[in-house]
Amino acid sequence: MIGTHPVHHSHELDIDVALDFVDTAALERGRLVDHLDSIGDAIEWLEERDLVHHPTDPELAAFRAGGSDGEEALRRMRSVRDALGEVVRSVVERRSTDPRALDEVNRALAARQRLVVVSGDGDLVLGHRHDGDPLDEVLGRIAEQVARIATGHDAERLRICANDTCRWVFYDSSPTRRRRWCDMASCGNRAKAARHRARRRASGTPGEATPPLPTGLT
Repeated sequence: MIGTHPVHHSHELDIDVALDFVDTAALERGRLVDHLDSIGDAIEWLEERDLVHHPTDPELAAFRAGGSDGEEALRRMRSVRDALGEVVRSVVERRSTDPRALDEVNRALAARQRLVVVSGDGDLVLGHRHDGDPLDEVLGRIAEQVARIATGHDAERLRICANDTCRWVFYDSSPTRRRRWCDMASCGNRAKAARHRARRRASGTPGEATPPLPTGLT
């Protein structure tokens, strides 16, 4: 479906949101979890981040209703997400990217908005046009943001969380460019606690005694 929108209609999203999309499939405490468990979950994820034009769009409603259209839409979202994950991880790990992932990302980019000149209240304004359904459009925007970072000067700011039971991807916006954890309050603190326990064991310092179980419990 082709839709034209005026220039004041913005499609900007930042790299953190784009990488959050990649992290909808990631390790959580060592277990792989997919937060796009259904097409309803996937569309809700997009709506919560204002990444779709109209939550009541009939095409989104058709996807949400399930059936073969919903299954294909979910497959498309997961495929683009996994391809972007491969792109980011290959950049961080300084290795070649799987060509199949590049093909998938390029397909998503092909649906990106195109600039057009339209008439608005007697004046000409610069707008944009979408050649595809709402999911094509939003996947193209997410793919473009990741692609711009992965191929630009800030590619070195892409990171994989140093917590082996997490491994989320994130963008290091710190001034020192030395951030190692997706979130200091969770993974960073767990790593610090683990190092502290290791130092205590190495020094022979006893830990806290385990309290006895209440009488009658096993």
